Amino acid sequence: MTTIDIGSDAVCSDGFRGEVLAVVIDPADRTVTHLMVEPKGRSGLARLVELGMADLAAGEIRLRCTEEEFKNLPPAEETLAEFVPGQPGPVQLLPPGWRDADTEPAVAGSTIYPPIREQETVDLVPPGEVEEHRGDRVHATDGDIGQVRAIRIDPGSAVITHVLLREGHLLSHKDVAIPVGQIAGFDNGIRLRLTRQQVQELPAADSGDRAG
Repeated sequence: MTTIDIGSDAVCSDGFRGEVLAVVIDPADRTVTHLMVEPKGRSGLARLVELGMADLAAGEIRLRCTEEEFKNLPPAEETLAEFVPGQPGPVQLLPPGWRDADTEPAVAGSTIYPPIREQETVDLVPPGEVEEHRGDRVHATDGDIGQVRAIRIDPGSAVITHVLLREGHLLSHKDVAIPVGQIAGFDNGIRLRLTRQQVQELPAADSGDRAG
């Protein structure tokens, strides 16, 4: 099994570095399909990286693409700016070199109007799939029990075997591996078939094989 820590580094073949913002899950067959990776220090530019492009076996996440190839991957999120003159709705202006960066900017006469400030950021995932971020809530049958920390998969099939959650609070907590059979759904966080007491009675998770 391989554990994907959400929030870990992801490194391209030429050393370009990013961070795993989320994992994208197909809830129908309970597989991880993509990683949502954002460049280090650059918000609003996350890309969808197919899981097959990620080497998880080396104890860290290595992406089988260069920086240039990464920039041309499908966007994982769209950050919209405020309304600007000459445009019917909010626009997103991307740095040169990024996919769709050649979209016409907002122009009125000879003046280019840049975004005023971020209006909203919308995640873009394949239809029918969901994303799970680090810190998303985990819901037992009788209330919240913790936050998502990592996803454990079978590396051959990408099928989820466990969800690792952090149960408790800052001063007293433990990581618990929830078997996928005890997961009722992946919508609005992760819903369990267990009560809070049953989760608290589970042993602390071992480190396992780790990516990131």
